[in-house]
Amino acid sequence: MERVDVAIVGGGPAGMAAAHAAASDGAAALVLEKGVPRADREGLGPDSTDAAGILDYWVEIMDIHPEEFSDDVLVQQLDRAEFIGPTESCTLRSTGIDSAYEHFGYTFNRARFDDWLRERAEAAGADYRVGVRVRGVATDHAADDSDTPRHVVRTADGDDIGADSLVLADGPQRTVTNPVLDEYLPDDMAASERLAAPTANHIAYQEYRRFPAEVFAELKSAIKFWWGHMPGHTAYPWVFPNDDRVCRVGLTMPIGLDLDAVENRTDYPLIHPDDESIPNGATYVQRLLELEWGDEYDIETEFPLVEDRGKRDGTETYSISSTRPIDSPAEAGIAVAGGAMGTTSEFHEGGDHVAIRTGAIAGELAAAGNLAAYNDRWRAAIGDELLRNVTFAALCGDYDPDDWDQTFATARKMVTAKGPTLFTPSAVKSGLASAKVYYSYKKRKRGFKRNGYVQLTADEYVY
Repeated sequence: MERVDVAIVGGGPAGMAAAHAAASDGAAALVLEKGVPRADREGLGPDSTDAAGILDYWVEIMDIHPEEFSDDVLVQQLDRAEFIGPTESCTLRSTGIDSAYEHFGYTFNRARFDDWLRERAEAAGADYRVGVRVRGVATDHAADDSDTPRHVVRTADGDDIGADSLVLADGPQRTVTNPVLDEYLPDDMAASERLAAPTANHIAYQEYRRFPAEVFAELKSAIKFWWGHMPGHTAYPWVFPNDDRVCRVGLTMPIGLDLDAVENRTDYPLIHPDDESIPNGATYVQRLLELEWGDEYDIETEFPLVEDRGKRDGTETYSISSTRPIDSPAEAGIAVAGGAMGTTSEFHEGGDHVAIRTGAIAGELAAAGNLAAYNDRWRAAIGDELLRNVTFAALCGDYDPDDWDQTFATARKMVTAKGPTLFTPSAVKSGLASAKVYYSYKKRKRGFKRNGYVQLTADEYVY
């Protein structure tokens, strides 16, 4: 049987960060990635689908400065984020959170970023194998000598790989993680049920469109979000700038939403009176482009689809986890990292920065041969970020178009040169509406602190 110190399931940001950290500390680290094809990548790789962007303080959470990237990763430096409601809007030029990074943020090529993370991990000594499916994991809790591995990872090809530590980074679908966690849950509890989204799961769709030069010049330093334009919990379209006048135009939306159940459906700008069901992603994108630029441009000819980018024919579709974070059965030598542990924000769907940080923590501890401190370490590193995201998602979960307009009108009063004042008591100085938003946010946050924002805690595991 092949033996390694650390077996890592999944070669995305969390998995490769774990591999890099473990290998850098001298451990034999092996990454197993099933791999998916992309039209813009040679060979198989992780499912690199994302409107990828990083905000200023996320750089410090991720603990990787973009100066370290290869030249093909970073595509645009950002100076602002624009939030657009049906009739109101708000622009942020600072997050309001302390950061040493000199820009508002940046956008990057996620596929190239994943390749760079792999190259970095391999340079540190990690072994990366793609096209490998993990069928299951067996753990020997009595293993206490060097001759018996604590974990045995079985591949679909029938190979067994022994490892002292196991890092599960297989993404939000948890195809490997769920069966592994089942071993540590009470008999009447299944991880697939316990960790299912409390409401509808989400799906994202995006297209690569080439914009007219004058339009691209206006937005190449901005990320834009349209809230209150389409129904559903945290459903919104976006535009992220890439290179060569190309932007990613996409959206996130809940799966299975019944349009007949939507109140005030005609208040949503991207819903038309004759719609009999929720539009598909391509229709939403077309309507957004028509809404914003259709008066001046012919969308079909002047905003063409760039078919040699993305997963397939200039488009990408991917599922998104809308669950909250979980602790790991770390006492069993297992760490769950990244999307598999639910770090993807239920509010803004971002998660690369926290995925990398959790993976790095897991890899560091695994290299030392003891994952017991993992849950405490990730809470200390990213707990505030996850709590903030959970709070925002709960705060605006039931917003309709009027609520978003009111929020953006209020937010403009709360924005200073140093960013929004939502996180500080000075918010109350901006008027009654601002005070209401501030106190509502603080109340929700206190509630999650008191009752917990982690949906599966370490004390629930049974060894």
